[in-house]
Amino acid sequence: MIVIVADWPAVPRVRTAVTTRALSGVSRAAFAAFNLGAHCGDDVDDVHFNRAALTALLDLPSPPRWLRQVHGTHVQIFDVASTQDEESPRADAAIARTPGVVLAVLTADCLPLLVCADDGAEIAAIHAGWRGLAAGVIERCIENLHAPRDKLRVWLGPAIGPRSYEVGEDVRATFVAQDAANAQAFVPTRAEHWRCDLYTLARRRLHALGVTHVHGGEFDTFTDARFYSYRRDGITGRFASMIWIAD
Repeated sequence: MIVIVADWPAVPRVRTAVTTRALSGVSRAAFAAFNLGAHCGDDVDDVHFNRAALTALLDLPSPPRWLRQVHGTHVQIFDVASTQDEESPRADAAIARTPGVVLAVLTADCLPLLVCADDGAEIAAIHAGWRGLAAGVIERCIENLHAPRDKLRVWLGPAIGPRSYEVGEDVRATFVAQDAANAQAFVPTRAEHWRCDLYTLARRRLHALGVTHVHGGEFDTFTDARFYSYRRDGITGRFASMIWIAD
């Protein structure tokens, strides 16, 4: 499978696609073959070629609206389709209500979340590593949506799995200080180190917001060679999780 589609009960007009390394691109070495990340060390011309190829390959209604992701909480609202020469805004979440606008987040272990209203009127894409989760990027994005919380659908895309993601005590302490029940997302491994379940942390935050229609969360980018993984490879590319409203 060279492209993954979200397995969720969204309305047909909401379309999704997650790229994999099986797509035919021009990136080489550690970034082979279909790297879409422009700030991870790959040749910029190769990345631009892959991004252009992506639009044509998937017959996207417009080039994706890329973000300059900084592990923060800013939410960018896009009302028009990309012209491909626009500078990517610094943000870690995006919202669109206009058909044909393709939202995208880039990851290589962090958690991508795709969101839609159950009537297909609005969509969102969120990039959530542990820093973004702790800082409240999910909450900030959901707060900027118009749809009632019980009318939202969320799909948790490919991220590093709970058996592969070891973190230090500082990460666990950050989440447990916010909510003691977050301790259920951590399993001890060795002194002051823990396995961390990003999917559980995200689900807990969504449920606290009143968002209960949550799907996905069965991937592990570390063990699944279809995906780039920073924790596995160190120097590596990025894959894209995209969502758009069809015309």
